Amino acid sequence: MNVFLDMVGCRLNQAEIEQMARQLRAAGHTIVATSAEAEAVIVNTCMVTAQAASDSRQKIRQAARAGAEKIVVTGCWSTIMPTQAAELPNVLRVIPNQQKDNLVQEFLRLAHSPTVESEAISSQSPHFDLEPISRKPIPGLRQRTRAFIKVQDGCDNACTFCITTVARGSSISRPAVDVIRDIQSALAGGTREIVLTGVHLGSWGQDYNQHLGILVAQILHETDTPRLRLSSLEPWDLGPDFFSLWEDPRLCPHLHLPLQSGSAATLKRMLRKTSPDDFTDLVRSARRLIPGVAITTDLIAGFPGESETEFLQTLEFVKSIQFAGGHVFTYSARQGTPAARIKEQVPHETRKQRNHLLQETLKESAQNYRESFLGQTLPVLWEASARQTVNGWEIEGLTANYLRVTATSPQLRWNHLDAVKLTGITAEGVSGDIITMDI
Repeated sequence: MNVFLDMVGCRLNQAEIEQMARQLRAAGHTIVATSAEAEAVIVNTCMVTAQAASDSRQKIRQAARAGAEKIVVTGCWSTIMPTQAAELPNVLRVIPNQQKDNLVQEFLRLAHSPTVESEAISSQSPHFDLEPISRKPIPGLRQRTRAFIKVQDGCDNACTFCITTVARGSSISRPAVDVIRDIQSALAGGTREIVLTGVHLGSWGQDYNQHLGILVAQILHETDTPRLRLSSLEPWDLGPDFFSLWEDPRLCPHLHLPLQSGSAATLKRMLRKTSPDDFTDLVRSARRLIPGVAITTDLIAGFPGESETEFLQTLEFVKSIQFAGGHVFTYSARQGTPAARIKEQVPHETRKQRNHLLQETLKESAQNYRESFLGQTLPVLWEASARQTVNGWEIEGLTANYLRVTATSPQLRWNHLDAVKLTGITAEGVSGDIITMDI
């Protein structure tokens, strides 16, 4: 059977569809690049913002319009809004996040016998062969050289703006042995970079009295991954001793630390377990112990009750930190969250204006960070090729510290690691010249 996998949202959603692809291939099915080629479709949805929820619905409708008659929907939006999801065209079943680990088993049963009344999904995960062949890239837009490995799900934090805690439930860690197994399979299939991901990655191990640092050290000791990258980490989960892990050069010098606001008062309303002073101290420690580290962040513009003074505090704080990049989200009220009930909602036009100012500030500091590496030669893992020109292939990839690099090569370099001298600034990153191939 030809199956198309699609998603909206975070790296965890990406990790989950990679796992589904692995299981489906092991069961003898083919992953295709578009819904038009598919006999069945799985859509992993998101609800972190109103736009993400809208995009999720659109993905399902697009699959139906393309001719997919068997659509199974999962993820945060469909978990929160199961009735709405079930009413969309050609949706066979809505499978909530809590049952997602057994989704492929249920999906295959539904795809072959869609008229059979659904039974409770088994609590026992089916056995799927994890041979390296299952690590082939997902065709189409999901084709990647990096493997996203889910190590944790759910969150025990109570950030007042976040619907993910409701959709994903309490924090649950995957055993280290399972994580290592997935990584070894990815490496055997040719992956050059492993990205650890979760809803609250820094909480890994807390449910059995361990810490994320133990897992990272174990991965570095037991695998030969060329690169290990950590996705988003809450600042309160880290301490200076955590940064000693970066003595191993395979650990990518990139930290994504969601700030959300640079105002102490706003952070308090968000129920974030940090303060501007604590965040500053953490960044200083990271920069002292990890030379050249890229520190990126997330920000929310126009959180309820955010006064002009509080916003200016955030703007000045973001300027002072000098992030290497980040994302700015215009606040979007999520029904069921405490923030949505706050009376002092910021006008939409004001939220958009504040978003723009934060975007411009991040853009300036990101350019400053890129410029500091001009003239240096860094390893680049090539991820994509844009087009062939008279001078060769235009290719694009990432350095370990998350600089997006473009170069021209006489040959395609997808999934190769080359030494590249950085020579110029581009709109989204830097340009460079390949110095040494296959380092």
